[in-house]
Amino acid sequence: MSKPELAPEVEHFYSQVVDESARLNISADGRLELLRTQEILRRFLPPAPARVLDVGGGAGIHAEWLVDAGYEVTLIDPVARHVEQAAKVCSAELGDARRLTAADASYDVVQVLGPLYHLPDAEDRHSALSEARRVARPGGLVAAAAINRYASIFEHVTYAHLHTERMQASIGSILRTAMHDGKRGFTLAYFHRAEELAQEMRDAGLQDVQIFGIEGPAWSALKAVEQQTGAAPSDDLFASVLTAARMAEPYPELLAASSHILAVGRVPDGNG
Repeated sequence: MSKPELAPEVEHFYSQVVDESARLNISADGRLELLRTQEILRRFLPPAPARVLDVGGGAGIHAEWLVDAGYEVTLIDPVARHVEQAAKVCSAELGDARRLTAADASYDVVQVLGPLYHLPDAEDRHSALSEARRVARPGGLVAAAAINRYASIFEHVTYAHLHTERMQASIGSILRTAMHDGKRGFTLAYFHRAEELAQEMRDAGLQDVQIFGIEGPAWSALKAVEQQTGAAPSDDLFASVLTAARMAEPYPELLAASSHILAVGRVPDGNG
């Protein structure tokens, strides 16, 4: 297909600034995100071998564990560097979440674990989720991740600079607008509220939508240790933070403290 439309800030960030293949392995909060994403998804995944479309799957970090578990995974991503890396794990090709080339009802599972981060326009997010619904079979699973609207507060406390005027202005802007313009630090990004993500899933025609806080309310304790001491958090601290994430699940008011949120929903099967 032709090169996907991608904001230049996003293309530059993932092609030249960060190595997405390592992000979820090099920090304690990244490892927590990976572990919890797996943990939650495994509750809903159909048995292997089922067909999974990993939309915006990056370098294949989630595709890898799915392949290891026996799933048939196809990955698409708009960044050529990611596709090259992911091709070592599964079938991978350039693609745009808003315009999938897959046939209707051709996958058992469609996961959208990255695209919504970088689609600030609500119509683009709707297109991405609607396309995911289209290519998932009746009764199939659609899972979508988003960055929490309030994640920046917790993250920038760990760097011990949120009290500075510059950072208060920057993070305050994200809280007011749900947007980061990509001019400093992270790239162009959109930050969701949990109820907003749930409504976007329903607006795309998905049902039985559930929302989870991926890292839970205590994830920033891990990041603070690494940032302020340069040392890895202890195994006991990691276990406690992981336990906090699990214990928080029944309490929707704690969703606001998680760094990322995960929505799962089903394609109507026509029998309801």
